[in-house]
Amino acid sequence: MCGIVGYIGFRQAAERVLEGLQRLEYRGYDSSGIAVLDHDAEVSVQKAAGRLDRLEAALANGLPDSSIGIGHTRWATHGAPTDGNAHPHLGGGCANGQGQSVAIVHNGVVENFRNLKARLEVEGYVFQSETDSEVIAHLIDSCLKQIMAEGPRVTDDIDDSPCVAAVRQAVSQLRGTYGLLVLFRHKPDLLVAARLGSPLVIGVGDGEYLIASDASPLAGHTNRIVYLADHEVAAITRQQVRVVHRDTGRIEPAVQSLELAANDVGRGDYAHFMLKEIYEQPETIRAAMRGRLDHDNATAVFGGLNLTPSQLQAINRVVLTGCGTSWHAAMVGEYLIEEFARLPVEVEYASELRYRNPPISKNTLLFALTQSGETADTLAALREMKRKGHPTLAICNTVGSTIASEADGGIYLHAGPEIGVASTKAFTSQCVVMALLALYFGRLRHMSLEQGLAYIEALEKLPDLVSESLTVEPVVRGIAERYRNAGTFLYLGRQYNFPLALEGALKLKEISYIHAEGYPAAEMKHGPIALVDPLTPTVFLIPKDGVYEKVILNLEEIKARKGPVIAVVSKGDDRVSELADEVIELPACPDFLNPIVASIPLQLLAYHIACFRGCDVDKPRNLAKSVTVE
Repeated sequence: MCGIVGYIGFRQAAERVLEGLQRLEYRGYDSSGIAVLDHDAEVSVQKAAGRLDRLEAALANGLPDSSIGIGHTRWATHGAPTDGNAHPHLGGGCANGQGQSVAIVHNGVVENFRNLKARLEVEGYVFQSETDSEVIAHLIDSCLKQIMAEGPRVTDDIDDSPCVAAVRQAVSQLRGTYGLLVLFRHKPDLLVAARLGSPLVIGVGDGEYLIASDASPLAGHTNRIVYLADHEVAAITRQQVRVVHRDTGRIEPAVQSLELAANDVGRGDYAHFMLKEIYEQPETIRAAMRGRLDHDNATAVFGGLNLTPSQLQAINRVVLTGCGTSWHAAMVGEYLIEEFARLPVEVEYASELRYRNPPISKNTLLFALTQSGETADTLAALREMKRKGHPTLAICNTVGSTIASEADGGIYLHAGPEIGVASTKAFTSQCVVMALLALYFGRLRHMSLEQGLAYIEALEKLPDLVSESLTVEPVVRGIAERYRNAGTFLYLGRQYNFPLALEGALKLKEISYIHAEGYPAAEMKHGPIALVDPLTPTVFLIPKDGVYEKVILNLEEIKARKGPVIAVVSKGDDRVSELADEVIELPACPDFLNPIVASIPLQLLAYHIACFRGCDVDKPRNLAKSVTVE
């Protein structure tokens, strides 16, 4: 959720760190800060609550000209979003008068911080914030003092230096999660990074290193990266990076290629990242299918499942788990896999599955759906299922992420970086992967060759259908302007369109702050109909599918109570056009593809309503792109 950036090299550190923090704004935050070492070996810190432009204004006079620094964007967990609670936090400054020796930035949660804080206060440490993170700074300082008191360490290895040893000792006492970057006052040639459950990526340059909580700040600066794994500590100088693992000792870091360009994380000519990502969907859908359709065998192919066809044939139950939008994509997957593969599917909120103890049969397969690959609840659910011996597969958009690394196998979305907090292209890509899995399992079980070929033919038309759906934007924009002041929206659909109703309502809530609810259309009369009045619009998803007539009856019930109706229909549907107040016409498509095609106008509706209301579309309040805390 929070963002970390660090730099060590020969350039102006504050500029590099600030640029990196700007690229991490999409993750969600409520305060920010930077720390650098000045020429007198003092730690200079600037922090500000609120948006990053407040920090930029505070930096107008400039930080010292330093080539080593760390920065942070914070999403509050412990303590309000204030200047004092913002990172970086300083360690040292005991009652005996010794000065600050350590500066840290931290993502994650320290669950035992109260016990550690009480112990450190006894040692004389004075706390300046309400955060759990400040404990880490003082704890490292305490460990460093103990190490130095034991006498000098004669070593030329940076990964065995007192500073690195202090970090290793300190993190061994933490219970919880951390992505940690540490700056030492008397070590102007050293940054120390540590990770457990919160991502860190090291960008490798020539005489410089850039460290961040994801790869986006590194794009355009280097194409060589090192992903830190859990329980690893990295010692980084201007000349080298050394990595030590808690259990195996020193390891040789694997340098990988960064397949991300600077323009991949830019808005281009679009007003917002969200709008850019909505319009990228024809191509991201193609990318999700590219190389995965086998016409000869009328099936889908995946390179990373790491399970044989015979092992997959033995599966008699599938559990799909995720959070938020990923959970909605999983619900679409439930309909797809059960219809086309006749395989029982259960969809679980990851936050609930991690604490439940449901009876799960031996031949059950788990798919964890996640855009970031770092969602804390989804990761915990995956680990719990793994511990019980079930095969686990990830459907993920982020290469090198924790969930992608820990799952037994998986499928990448290939949607490219999604910067807008409200997910758009990742959702449709997840739905495409669900459709491919339904084809794959269907062909393993009962689906005929002819049925498989027809299914593939429908999938191959999907990018063009989505392109055509994007042409409704002017109509949607007009509807958004007329209904921007509504206090509540209802979203109704049946069968495949029920999960989409949930997703449409979520999009509106996330970025416009309007209350919205999604329901199966037939369930509307079991409670939500009490909300219907002339000021409460209902968005009906009503393509010409198998339940078309039933949904028209539900629409009539809304109209009888004078509720405004916005209908998303198949092109040429004059019948619904006569009943609805507003109509959005989409190209006809098979029922199972409608959640993808019809998601476009719902995303655009939420986007334009948010714009008309003056909301911060890409960075909605209180939300974060990557939810790495429970």
